[in-house]
Amino acid sequence: MKMANSSRRASCGLDFCSVPDIRGSLQGASEAGYDFTCFPIVHPRFKREFISGKSKERPGAFTRSDLILAGSDWNNLIVGKLSPYIDVDSEDPVVRKESEEALNQELAYASHLGLPAVMFTLRRDNQTNLARILHNKMQAGSTYQIWLHLPMESPAIAASYYHSDEEDFRRLHGGSEMNTWEWWNKFRSVCNFEKRLGLALEVTPDIPSDEEVARWMGEPIKCLVLSTTLFATNKKGYPVLLRPHQNLIKSLATLDVQVVIRGAIMHGCSKYYQQYLDHLWQNTSHTDPLVAYARGYEDYLQCPLQPLMDNLESQTYEVFEKDPVKYNEYQRAIYGALLDMIMYEEKDSKVAVVMVVGAGRGPLVRAALNAAQKADRKIKVYAVEKNPNAVVTLQAQQEEFWGDQVTVVSCDMRDWNSPEKADILVSELLGSFGDNELSPECLDGAQKFLKDDGISIPCSYTSYLCPVQSSKLYNEVRLCKEKDKHALNHFETPYVVHLQNRFQLAPTQPLFTFFHPNKDAVRDNTRYKCLSFKISQNCVLHGFSGYFDTVLYKNIILSIVPETHSRGMFSWFPIFFPIREPLQLRSGDELEVHFWRLCSKKNVWYEWSITKPIPVPVHNPNGRSYTIGL
Repeated sequence: MKMANSSRRASCGLDFCSVPDIRGSLQGASEAGYDFTCFPIVHPRFKREFISGKSKERPGAFTRSDLILAGSDWNNLIVGKLSPYIDVDSEDPVVRKESEEALNQELAYASHLGLPAVMFTLRRDNQTNLARILHNKMQAGSTYQIWLHLPMESPAIAASYYHSDEEDFRRLHGGSEMNTWEWWNKFRSVCNFEKRLGLALEVTPDIPSDEEVARWMGEPIKCLVLSTTLFATNKKGYPVLLRPHQNLIKSLATLDVQVVIRGAIMHGCSKYYQQYLDHLWQNTSHTDPLVAYARGYEDYLQCPLQPLMDNLESQTYEVFEKDPVKYNEYQRAIYGALLDMIMYEEKDSKVAVVMVVGAGRGPLVRAALNAAQKADRKIKVYAVEKNPNAVVTLQAQQEEFWGDQVTVVSCDMRDWNSPEKADILVSELLGSFGDNELSPECLDGAQKFLKDDGISIPCSYTSYLCPVQSSKLYNEVRLCKEKDKHALNHFETPYVVHLQNRFQLAPTQPLFTFFHPNKDAVRDNTRYKCLSFKISQNCVLHGFSGYFDTVLYKNIILSIVPETHSRGMFSWFPIFFPIREPLQLRSGDELEVHFWRLCSKKNVWYEWSITKPIPVPVHNPNGRSYTIGL
């Protein structure tokens, strides 16, 4: 099946309750613009008997032949639907046994056809036997995905809005047995968060609260199911969604979900629904440079850079230099510092010494020169860079553009002996967690050539932490096993990731702060802090997302914290700290997490642990799985 792309068009499927003519139905759906269809694997009214009964010996095939369609059509255009009467969790042992046989028969045929996905409707809370059977099939190597179809809001809760009995209303809304997310959570937990288990989430007429919708955003939604009864009719007679449903669809469209239209055609032609959804998708285009830059990297795990140990490649420098926000803010900070440092009366006689440590290919050197020109102040620049390949670029620019105003130094800033002290020390050594690229250690080493009244840009930075739910990230981490490494290595490693398919369980909280220049008598960059988060609704913890903000100078700030993100800046994605096993949390729980930043002579590493609501072992003890090399 084609995947949806919010920048172009919606990937839509058309649902059929029964299909007398499969070729005709498939052709009609294709002509109407649909990318795939949902067909019953067996006619929904054709019950089979496997243990006893008259139909046990009935001759003939139980469903249509695979020769009706080409193999590529079965593989790409059809999602199979299991028979609705199958109830493998029935209290009646005969019904349960018959249902198990029917389920195995239909799943075997789906596998034979090579269907990309099989859809089944979850109708109640306790379907543990069904979860066990499907999990076993997936563990045995089935090729299809399982799409679990359920509504955002259960029919019982939808009906309760019309109840006059207040006690009955509160009972339904407060109980987990009527909450469809609880149904899903129990089912996928029994299936051990299987990667091939996804959601076919039906949008209901009554939209749940914003908090519940946000929780669904952290789940592996494969498609949205829209009933034709949700659509109103506009003045021209075409189907449209009401504004609340439009906003809901647009927010979920960021997850690259597909859409399935089901129900009776109420507006003349099924094509109109697909055209309207296309229109809705095209109007969801984003102008934020971060969204454009990150497209294709959503929820993609990357190992954090270690520029102190490794020399960055030219392409990496090039990507960071395209950031439209970061270097403008650095230029503003240097401009402000120059104006404060050199009075107008001194502008012709005083020359400020600016040292750019970790100069890369020179964007901060250019920012400093532009700031000096704008401020009408004289500066002398030292560009210090340890990467010999980047030094080539710096030297070329010095010869061609900068001249004697810039001195290029090919050396590790911690080992360099400067000929004079700096008025302004400029660096961009920050990682996704602020200090995770060893900015504290580097700047402490470089501080020796900053004047006592000198200015450091940045002057401080703070890391932030937030608990998150994301089945997708959990499964991505689970797939990262490597030979010859500790069994838990992948769960004790932080990853840089553009978070998309996730639910934030509580507001972000500040963690570690570093100041520069560091005036402490004894410089110690180890840190420890315990944070407590209040959980507002039932959810699952899969790890912690990390962010940072930095004060460059006075009120000039760069931030990747969600609440204060510098709009348009894409130089840093958040960092993700996984936990070994998903942790079920209940509304009202207090989540207590402990975080350490630890150092040795050769390495820096993080350790993290949870003590409430239940204790969890320390992750990454002694840096056994992940360290940052000094």
